Amino acid sequence: MFQLTKETTKGKARRGVLQTDHGAIQTPIFMPVGTAGTVKAVDSLTLTDKIKAPVILGNTYHLYLRPGNEIMQHAGGLHQFMNWPGALLTDSGGYQVFSLSDIRKLEQDGVVFKSHLDGSEHKFTPANVIETQRILGSDIMMTLDECPPYPATEAYVSNSLDLTHRWARDCFHAFKNGTERFGHRQFLFGITQGGIYPDLRRQSIQTLSETDFDGMAIGGLSVGEPPEKMYEITDLSTDYLPRNKPRYLMGVGTPADLLESVARGVDMFDCVMPTRNARNGMLFTADGIINLKNARWKTHFESADPDFPSDLCQNHTLAYLHHLFRAGEILGIQLATAHNLTFYLWLMEQIRNHIDDDTYNEWYPAMAENVRKRR
Repeated sequence: MFQLTKETTKGKARRGVLQTDHGAIQTPIFMPVGTAGTVKAVDSLTLTDKIKAPVILGNTYHLYLRPGNEIMQHAGGLHQFMNWPGALLTDSGGYQVFSLSDIRKLEQDGVVFKSHLDGSEHKFTPANVIETQRILGSDIMMTLDECPPYPATEAYVSNSLDLTHRWARDCFHAFKNGTERFGHRQFLFGITQGGIYPDLRRQSIQTLSETDFDGMAIGGLSVGEPPEKMYEITDLSTDYLPRNKPRYLMGVGTPADLLESVARGVDMFDCVMPTRNARNGMLFTADGIINLKNARWKTHFESADPDFPSDLCQNHTLAYLHHLFRAGEILGIQLATAHNLTFYLWLMEQIRNHIDDDTYNEWYPAMAENVRKRR
């Protein structure tokens, strides 16, 4: 499934290939988020032909509630349902249940929660979360976990780990005793937790490494902790995660976060930031962040980044994009979303190239500084 192909001589950045039945994924990689069976504001053809995303995400919680397992099974899985030819990763729904802390109850064998749609009560267990992901037909499935809030006491996080580890083992058992629904191979990743506590992080990695998951995720970060703490825990985690398996930092992040985390040994990322911020008029570029709603762009008749290799960016001036957002036109959201996702995938390509050339550690600090700027 995963082949580690290159490690930098200075630092921890690495290259690899994650092989799925829906294509090979070159790592490090960023995965656009398609929570409810759509990457918001872009269609599958744009994702494949323009943005060139090899893998996207779906979410078990949202798709379980709507359209539901029966329709998804009848559709032939999420690939067929949304006409997506590439690879799919599905989150187990643990993070979404975490966000519903006022309307959920944790139990030893799962979590009871109320739907955010209609208030109806449901229960996620390790077995039915795996079953739902079998029906979704994702190439990569995730274990059910509890994501502790930030801040949380060490005692709370320690107790939370007991649930996460128990559910991970039960998910693995259900995975090994089940079968694929749609004729392609599925993989299962474990999710390590532990909050900001180094000893608990090491404990979680050690415990989950005893089970032969296909990959390992770093969960429970980017939930409010300072960026420096996130980098610290990420760096510690990759010291202990298995070398020969993909490492997935969940829910991260800004372009600078990607650069910093690759330097700390991470292979895979996802985040709603490029799409969510695009809907609010924010563009990410190699020379900093642009707020399209600012009046300064009203008469700026150049593209956001003339050197950026994408017609999605070069075909439209900032003045035009500014006008679209001021006028409330849907096209503005579509163009900004396509631009941001294309930029993220382009940035990952630059990252891979510099790792291949063994120049990553010299290159990334200046790039991280550039992408943090406000234009």
